[in-house]
Amino acid sequence: MEAWDLYTQDRVKTGQTMLRGDPVPEGLFHLQVHVCIFNRQGEMLIQQRQTTKRWYAGLWDYSVGGSAVAGDTSLAAAERETLEELGLRISLTGRKPALTRWYGSMIDDYYILPLNVALSDLHLQKEEVQAARWAGREDILTLLADGLFCPNPPGMIALLFDLYQEERG
Repeated sequence: MEAWDLYTQDRVKTGQTMLRGDPVPEGLFHLQVHVCIFNRQGEMLIQQRQTTKRWYAGLWDYSVGGSAVAGDTSLAAAERETLEELGLRISLTGRKPALTRWYGSMIDDYYILPLNVALSDLHLQKEEVQAARWAGREDILTLLADGLFCPNPPGMIALLFDLYQEERG
């Protein structure tokens, strides 16, 4: 069973862990990460979750997402999840999250990664991911409006695309 570190509201590790699936103790948080991969055309790589997933089965989602396991840094978790889900070995050394979103009992770090990669170069983790494709802002907003993308405020999608554009200069 996967163990997660627990954090205070100030993002300080408490030294406590919890098991995946257990409720997060009141007033504490666990760390989650997302990697949003963008190509030169300004499209985001999105993945379709397996239909067997407990949460958001069959829905489209950001390029990569997952929880940091006990001992992981945010950066290490993002690199590990990218390798596991897409088969891509990336380095985020020197990068900080472009955005951190706090909601419920989660601290969710978002990394923006410019990377031109062919879909044929991906090695999707069969247990987690059933498909991947490139999508523009409007494509993702349409998927979201149609209930086919993991629930997110529409402004969150727009913000991630804006952060990518800002990073490009």
